[in-house]
Amino acid sequence: MADFVQKTVNKSTIRDLTVPIADVTSFNTIIEGVIADNPFGCVGYTTRDGETIAPIVRNREHYTVKVNFVNETTYKKVGTTSLQSPTIAAFNANASEAMNNTALATAMGGVAERNFAGESYYCQLSATTPRVTTITSPSPGRPSGSRPTRTTRSATWSRPGPTPSPN
Repeated sequence: MADFVQKTVNKSTIRDLTVPIADVTSFNTIIEGVIADNPFGCVGYTTRDGETIAPIVRNREHYTVKVNFVNETTYKKVGTTSLQSPTIAAFNANASEAMNNTALATAMGGVAERNFAGESYYCQLSATTPRVTTITSPSPGRPSGSRPTRTTRSATWSRPGPTPSPN
């Protein structure tokens, strides 16, 4: 994971990929791997209410399916649709619905073709670093002590543009 570049002071990072991620399943495998393997050495914690928070969790995510409508005679694109979904399950359901919706294809004036290169996947992870103890110098009239602090990091992976169509 040495190829992360710090983007801002709040320790958000973006990883530039040399090879595009093939599909939403591959993207999810990467995200699940980061959550399971915990390469950042993050630690979970328990809230005051007794809720256990995992070291790395999905904070925000969305997945966008793209469908082009192509005239069967001229092979020109006559329309497009883009559906942003909050989960992978919704992404797959929306893709299937758009591809099989004959009323939509008729209204667009062409046949539906999936635009895999135009699709995008986004997932922001929230990761809590181990507690850090900061030693402070003593003040007159106050004993020296330490103050526990917690830092939060987030990392964002997004799928870079075009990938070859599997067709």
